[in-house]
Amino acid sequence: MADNRDAHAVRDAGETEFVSPAPLAKDRRSADWRDLPGRTDPLTADLSGVIGGPVGRHAVVGRSRFFTPMRAILLLAIVFLALGWFAKAPCIQQAPVGENGALGLDWSGSRQYVAMCYSDTVPLYGAERLNEGAFPYKKWWEETAGNGQIQRRYMEYPVISGLYQYGAMTIAKSWDAVHWLPGALQVAIYFNVVALGLALAWLVTVWASALLAGRRIWDAALIAASPLVIVHAFTNFDPLATAFAAGGLLAWSRKRPVLAGILLGLGGAAKLYPLLLLGPLLVLCLRAGRVRDWSVTALTGVGAWLAVNLPIAVLFPRGWAEFFRLNSERGADPDSIYNVISSFTGWTGFDGILAAGQAPTVLNAVSFLLFALVCVGIGYVALTAPRRPRLTQLCFLLVAGFLLTNKVWSPQYSLWLVPLAVLAFPHRRILLAWMTIDALVWVPRMFYYLSVADKGLPEQWFTAAVVVRDVAVVVICALILRQIYRPDEDLVRYGFIDDPVGGVLDQAPDAQPRWLPAWLRPRQPVEAAPAHGVSPG
Repeated sequence: MADNRDAHAVRDAGETEFVSPAPLAKDRRSADWRDLPGRTDPLTADLSGVIGGPVGRHAVVGRSRFFTPMRAILLLAIVFLALGWFAKAPCIQQAPVGENGALGLDWSGSRQYVAMCYSDTVPLYGAERLNEGAFPYKKWWEETAGNGQIQRRYMEYPVISGLYQYGAMTIAKSWDAVHWLPGALQVAIYFNVVALGLALAWLVTVWASALLAGRRIWDAALIAASPLVIVHAFTNFDPLATAFAAGGLLAWSRKRPVLAGILLGLGGAAKLYPLLLLGPLLVLCLRAGRVRDWSVTALTGVGAWLAVNLPIAVLFPRGWAEFFRLNSERGADPDSIYNVISSFTGWTGFDGILAAGQAPTVLNAVSFLLFALVCVGIGYVALTAPRRPRLTQLCFLLVAGFLLTNKVWSPQYSLWLVPLAVLAFPHRRILLAWMTIDALVWVPRMFYYLSVADKGLPEQWFTAAVVVRDVAVVVICALILRQIYRPDEDLVRYGFIDDPVGGVLDQAPDAQPRWLPAWLRPRQPVEAAPAHGVSPG
């Protein structure tokens, strides 16, 4: 359609009549209002040649009865989730590897690394004693620590992630008990049950993100088709947290602060990061004078977190505390910036060489302090930018800062960034480059774990790849900061659009408290050429 007029029938030059099944809306359904990446993004335009090329200039946009953008994006997500399952499938292969030819997982020849199919869910089935039908946080077992002492261990995951594993185990054992159902090793059944639930959680993430994208709904296709989905959708349980986080942001955007708080609180009971999103909400609400709305969300978030955690903490205090104990005692993970420095310099770390079970107190303090400085910096940007930043811009900066300064960046944590990055910085080629780099870090990681003695790679190959990934994330952070201080260059802000995820913040005027000092008030905008009317990828 060439303009925004209401129309029920449109004629082309040959007088052929095309009838819309309903009157066309004036603004939001017009081809001029929607982002059409097949026309504006060269990469998408080239890829669209596989299915016939970009949408026609006289197409009636937004009136398909079945293949709506949302359904097309969800179908794309299913395809990439299927690819992710096939990538992990070699690690649930069965073979007669036990005594007297008993079936077991065939990880011979370090298959989990050579085939790059490793998933935490498979070894955790036995490591967390789920194979014994044990209830997490109640069941304990003994392990020999590095110093030779016997140590009591419990489930090491937050409550929702732990209960999710228990529920998947229950379903797997029930399936195995029914003789007429297709049979397999319980751990293979368990993996598939876990994978099905994680796939549904990622579909919820994609669905909520597509709604949050507003007129740029096709940006969500990059979430659905991210290379990181193939590599990490089933590496651990993180899609549970991304679903809660995306759902919480969607509820906030729909001006439902209570529901937003509940979802973010439940997400925090699965992984920590959804609760971090309350920080950007606080500073934006402070600038807009909407702290009461934030308080409702924060209080309900804390309440939801407590409602899930308190019963386990009261009934099984030592089991519940295991997650916090392990995270305080673990050292710098292989993919943290601290280990990268050690890898290239031989540095022994802030705490030196630690005994088994000894907490790296200095490293913990440094990591916390650096993240606190990130939070302060983001707060300063949020309060002083010439135009109030969009919520997802600050959320991405905060989560990226947390990962970059933390002593742990498990590979699947990169999934946390995918929806936030797409919503915060919808430049498709740049994001696709970062996601590809991040996904490819998996290759040297697996061959580093294989060890040089087994024809693997030296540690520096892996840590060098981590450096490239970190640089890519830092570059995106810098570009978002530039976009914040040059709001006219923001592709999301188009015409009357302010912040599609903002909820009560959307279109709200600044109303800073009087007690804020002058140096924490907005600066004058930087002059820039307007980008409205152009929507490149």
